[in-house]
Amino acid sequence: MNKNRPIHLDLRLIKLPLPGFVSILHRVSGLLLFLTLPLFLKMLQYSLFSIETYTQLAATLRYPLSKLILISLLWAFLHHLCAGIRYLAIDMHIGVGLAQARASSKWVLFVSWGLTLLIGAWLW
Repeated sequence: MNKNRPIHLDLRLIKLPLPGFVSILHRVSGLLLFLTLPLFLKMLQYSLFSIETYTQLAATLRYPLSKLILISLLWAFLHHLCAGIRYLAIDMHIGVGLAQARASSKWVLFVSWGLTLLIGAWLW
């Protein structure tokens, strides 16, 4: 038995590298998208069922809180998409070096936030 194991591991003191942070955000965004899938399907049903339900949905989506929720879900989609493309490239052994992994993590964050700001400002 290895006697040099840590007795107490304080997770708040561990500094996570940027690729690890992007990986956790990828998982969180995927979970968020999965959990809100029924909401999106209900919105699709309301938009296609009748003109009354469409106007009710459109009126609901005009509130600032509902716009913020949709913009956060837009970020989840864009981050999950960009990080997924990054992981596909890594699976093909593209950008597996330490410097390349850090750079691609920065690009994932930059592109997902940038596109969220651009599309969110257009939707607002």
